[in-house]
Amino acid sequence: MKYFYSATTDKSFDEAIDTVANLLKEEGFGVLTEIDVKETLKKKLDIDFKKYRILGACNPHFAHKALRSEDKIGVMLPCNVIIEEHESGQVEVSAVNPVASMQAVENEELHPIADEVRSRLEKVINQL
Repeated sequence: MKYFYSATTDKSFDEAIDTVANLLKEEGFGVLTEIDVKETLKKKLDIDFKKYRILGACNPHFAHKALRSEDKIGVMLPCNVIIEEHESGQVEVSAVNPVASMQAVENEELHPIADEVRSRLEKVINQL
């Protein structure tokens, strides 16, 4: 099973970030964290890296259901979505597949939650 879904877009890097944030919102997700990997690597290690942003997306309804079913599931939250610009200038957006992540957790109650979150994240990716 693939651990992520991805698609490329003709949008610029910054446009892709805005588009993804809006599409996530339409699916009930908020962006809780945003990590600029390029900036962080430059600041911490003086390494030049491609444009690469990690968005920590959370759907509060599903997060609450998952936490009620498995209180340690927070170690796998939020769902990460990445936006990266390749050397060619092409922008790719990828989202975690929570069904693949949840295979490590032995709790049947999480399966339908992970499947619904997967469906919504995959919809975001497919709309790019």
